[in-house]
Amino acid sequence: MSDANEPTGAVEPNAGATGVGATGAGAAEDPAGSAPGRRARVVLVDDHRMFRTGVQAEIGQTEQTGVEVIGEAADVDQAVTVITATRPEVVLLDVHLPGGGGVEVLRRCSPLMSDAEQPVRFLALSVSDAAEDVIGVIRGGARGYVTKTITGADLVDSIFRVQDGDAVFSPRLAGFVLDAFASTDAPPVDEDLDRLTQREREVLRLIARGYAYKEIAKQLFISVKTVESHVSAVLRKLQLSNRHELTRWATARRLV
Repeated sequence: MSDANEPTGAVEPNAGATGVGATGAGAAEDPAGSAPGRRARVVLVDDHRMFRTGVQAEIGQTEQTGVEVIGEAADVDQAVTVITATRPEVVLLDVHLPGGGGVEVLRRCSPLMSDAEQPVRFLALSVSDAAEDVIGVIRGGARGYVTKTITGADLVDSIFRVQDGDAVFSPRLAGFVLDAFASTDAPPVDEDLDRLTQREREVLRLIARGYAYKEIAKQLFISVKTVESHVSAVLRKLQLSNRHELTRWATARRLV
């Protein structure tokens, strides 16, 4: 779950963090990777403060890794503000974010991605390995997708590869993309899921993960009444009766 006390400021200071990140606690003794002569300016977008702190500690030792974390954000609006202001080479983007998710960040940053002189490239970094999440952000314009089990050294390598314009995926996830785009026909869609708006999908996932309405409201910066309205709309569109059926439906589609 997201940090309950997550601030809403646009950019957080990037002082030397020492927390534990996705790849373990050994960052201080064993800096991640080495990239002599290379530099990549990176913005880190994730709604978990502890995870951001850990990634900063793991890869942000610029003299050793070549990676400079120049900004952080915890939700969609913060992300768009920070990315627009700093114009990094690479954005490490979580998929599930308050305010519309990683796909919404990609949509709003589309002009920056298509800038011929100084393109901003996106690498999804998420705990989710759901095919729908992977395909969604790749359709949105991300250059790759790796899970949070990645090592610090491999993450540094992935950042530089994405900076160079390569596509990077965790091994199992590459198959999702190949399957989705293997033919010249439009990729198959889930007609039931396609009936839902982006916000309804966010509420669906959080309900399926066991969040209470108040927690969802805080996570998405909306009122409890609005959450209730979204849940009612989801149940109606999917022809389900209660949140238990909704949870089974989401789990069967690996959306949780």
